[in-house]
Amino acid sequence: MAVTEQVPQNPESQTPVKKKDRTHWLYIMVIAAVILGAAVGLIFPELGKALKPLGTGFVALIKMIIAPVIFCTIVLGIGSIAKAATVGKVGGLALLYFMTMSTFALAIGLLVGNLIHPGEGLELKPYEAGGAGEENATVAFLLELIPGDLPVLPTLVLALIVGFALQSMGKSGEPVLNAVKSIQQVVFRIMMMIMWIAPIGAFGAIAAVVGATGWAAIGSMAILMGAFYATCAVFIVVILGTMLRLVTGLNIFALLKYLAREYLLIFSTSSSESALPRLIAKMEHAGVSKPVVGITVPTGYSFNLDGTAIYLTMSALFVSTAMNMPMNLGQQIGLLLFMIIASKGAAGVTGAGLATLAAGLQAHRPELLGGMGVIVGIDKFMSEARALTNFTGNAVATLLIGKWTKEIDMEQARAVLSGERPFDEQSMDPDAH
Repeated sequence: MAVTEQVPQNPESQTPVKKKDRTHWLYIMVIAAVILGAAVGLIFPELGKALKPLGTGFVALIKMIIAPVIFCTIVLGIGSIAKAATVGKVGGLALLYFMTMSTFALAIGLLVGNLIHPGEGLELKPYEAGGAGEENATVAFLLELIPGDLPVLPTLVLALIVGFALQSMGKSGEPVLNAVKSIQQVVFRIMMMIMWIAPIGAFGAIAAVVGATGWAAIGSMAILMGAFYATCAVFIVVILGTMLRLVTGLNIFALLKYLAREYLLIFSTSSSESALPRLIAKMEHAGVSKPVVGITVPTGYSFNLDGTAIYLTMSALFVSTAMNMPMNLGQQIGLLLFMIIASKGAAGVTGAGLATLAAGLQAHRPELLGGMGVIVGIDKFMSEARALTNFTGNAVATLLIGKWTKEIDMEQARAVLSGERPFDEQSMDPDAH
């Protein structure tokens, strides 16, 4: 998650002096590492293939953190559902809508993935440290230093049991939930530390796959990214746009124009969390009542992950096809059901998408984890589309739920989206929301 730290206030201006967010450097470094890795793989293919342990080691670190991430997010996610449901009609309607749309997005990702077969012909192989060479023995020793992963499905079941048990305890369970929340902060900090070495993992993984398959690897990754962006665009314009038109009569393109500044902010940070305060303010200005906005928007940030859902299923199919280990229909449906549960509660956290993808593969086809290194290299290229799709889904959901609950001023909404009543940017005081 992109975090902006605040330092003590300047006594003269009495306004917070903000440090510049450092995560943009991570984004730049990953892009540079991917380009450099592709160049090494093309020019020095044998060297590129020898760098594969770098990507393997990074994936092993991701595997190490899967179980703690799943446990904390599921336990707290169930707690969030309980809290959201207590607000009555708005909370229940929001949760039902978000779960339905996320499931629909996962299914769309599977459909597109099965149509285009991304990764076909790559025939990736997991790194094997066998052999008599001293170098391989050294690499094997270093990889064994990384703690092993915990079983994902038993962790998921345990998290569900603990979550429902704490939910049934009511107020007496709140101290435990707060403790889990503190543990989650530590887990996500570890995740962020791991993500800072993503450039090294991406460099090794891309160099290895390009060294082994040449331009075919670059073409396959480009197809996956292009298909993902196109799928997100179609989901926004066709699916969300149609629902918005049918329910409210509003135009999706007018809404996109109204949220243009927020899209620029999200694009620059690769996180929809950065635009949360502005979305709240703009939805209120568009005529949706404060209670509906106050319930729907925060709930949507945890449970309405349309872009992430599309990413998870398409990436899983890419890895299985690239490793020439395609998943049958039953395995794909099982993966979809797992992702519905596992993707909740980790919105906006850097690396959570990778961890959830790794968890799904670990639970259903552990042998596919060896091909995840390629996704590490191109994950950052897809993060903007994920964030923009998630953000748009939350905005549309707020308008829809406002209409369904009759808590929206449609005359104000039409005037705002048509540009007759522009949003007052001066109203966005840093502490307003």
